[in-house]
Amino acid sequence: MSASLQRHTPPAVPAELMAELRTDHAGETGAVWIYRGVLAVSRDAGLRDFARRHLATEQEHLDLICELVPPRQRSWLIVPWRAAGFFTGFLPALFGPRAVYGTIAAVETFVDRHYEDQIRALDGRAAYAELQRLLQRCQEDECHHRDEAAASAGRPGPLLRLWCSVVGWGSEAAVKVARRI
Repeated sequence: MSASLQRHTPPAVPAELMAELRTDHAGETGAVWIYRGVLAVSRDAGLRDFARRHLATEQEHLDLICELVPPRQRSWLIVPWRAAGFFTGFLPALFGPRAVYGTIAAVETFVDRHYEDQIRALDGRAAYAELQRLLQRCQEDECHHRDEAAASAGRPGPLLRLWCSVVGWGSEAAVKVARRI
């Protein structure tokens, strides 16, 4: 675990933000499985290195969120989130690195906005400053993933743009479901 994300005592979580953190748990679970899906099929050395590095970061995030969200507060749809993540990595990996990089850039663009909304919800709430900082560090990692993927993706063609739109829509839909279930 990177030194900037190491935890000993989880920060306080406001009750009204627990549903949002449940979405983070679902999302970080999906992210871990995206990279597992990529690694299951890709033989490209550069892409495999990218996937391994980012898998490690996403696993750190998932571990942190697990500290914040009690088991009974987590999404009950963990198996579907794993499957969705796996196929979100596996399918583009069948088409090559550019498809994977485009997919990751699309996912992380959504995740950046999602974390930003949560961070803003904590503005001016001193009791939750530690949680806000933790979410900001996670957001920075996700932005790094997005930027690295976007730089490697190149200019997407129409089919990849369509796929990335579906991925963005799917991410939004997953968050709406995870808030409730």
